[in-house]
Amino acid sequence: MLVETINNRKTAGATESTVLGPFHMVTSPRRALGDTIDLVGTGPQCVLEGRVLAADGTPVPGAELDVWQANDQGFYDVQQPELQPAGNGRGLFTAGQDGGYWFRTIVPAHYPIPDDGPVGALLAATRRHPYRPAHIHFLVTAPGHRPLTTHIFVAGSPYIESDAVFAVKKSLITEFTPADDPNQPARANFDIVLQPES
Repeated sequence: MLVETINNRKTAGATESTVLGPFHMVTSPRRALGDTIDLVGTGPQCVLEGRVLAADGTPVPGAELDVWQANDQGFYDVQQPELQPAGNGRGLFTAGQDGGYWFRTIVPAHYPIPDDGPVGALLAATRRHPYRPAHIHFLVTAPGHRPLTTHIFVAGSPYIESDAVFAVKKSLITEFTPADDPNQPARANFDIVLQPES
């Protein structure tokens, strides 16, 4: 995370970056705006929306958003190929003419990172827990802009103050607001501001 922060210093107003993590797939399933990335129907439903903007506040139409997250038990599809269909929790979206995007998913859950081997030894030596707060990953690209790898974190999630990989930044913490009607999905809004290519 320190290397990521040093290598991705941002211009004023741009969305902060975080680590890619080990569960990114090179090719996510392409989905239409408004599609769901939840293929199993478990966990509290939510709608996530926002806009992709340039540093000057203008929309970035056609920006590509690669998104991925764990299921409601904290596992990615590649960790449970016998339980989750390939592509669960993943989607590749193209922003609209106004830079807007939206998709349906579940409110993510916190989870432990694998803590066997050297990672487990390091965590034990530093007396740290293995947990990550609830989050959704984004990799956003657009011509003329620097690629952005980031997360959004669920406000109030356990471990938000003590992420095992130190990736939480206050600007990335997002409210997932429950609907008044329990049969309706929660909603979250996350605008993404890209930096120009240097």
